[in-house]
Amino acid sequence: MKRLPLIALLITTLGQAAPVTYNIDPAHTYPSFEADHMGGLSVWRGKLNKNSGSIVYDKATGVGSVDVQMELASIDFGLDAMNAWAKGDKFFNVEKNPSASFKGRFEGALPAKLVGDLTLNGMTKPVTLTVHQLKCIPHPMLKRELCGADASGSFNRDDFGLAAGKDWGFKMDVNLRIQVEALAKE
Repeated sequence: MKRLPLIALLITTLGQAAPVTYNIDPAHTYPSFEADHMGGLSVWRGKLNKNSGSIVYDKATGVGSVDVQMELASIDFGLDAMNAWAKGDKFFNVEKNPSASFKGRFEGALPAKLVGDLTLNGMTKPVTLTVHQLKCIPHPMLKRELCGADASGSFNRDDFGLAAGKDWGFKMDVNLRIQVEALAKE
């Protein structure tokens, strides 16, 4: 008789360990970045206002993947002239390369890292992001699970053929931060 409740508990636990797919909420997700200006004179900060994608995550095992698509035409430095320059043919050339993406998989406990690939300027290179926070809660209005995360890492923009300012002493390192909220699919 005692085995039956144990089997039911095991079946329930296994059922909860299945990966869940979450759709990224573009109204609450903003990839942002920091880059050098004038060889250490100041730091330019910006964000990408339009994005999409999905997260697959198994809370029980910490295993999962992420796919974030970013529209480069939505770049926002807070300065219209800088936005226009970054979209133009001297930098992102959004007419030729309208989007960037990060695709990765969770590694480590809770998960600790996102190991993946950044595609930018038509090139794909490995980039690892550190996960600083990951939390899932029941959405109070939509009655589905909502997860939020904050991850960051860095890359060398020259590796992606984006070397504007290098000859003037600009540093090529870029800090990338992705804050994301995603809602479980129905």
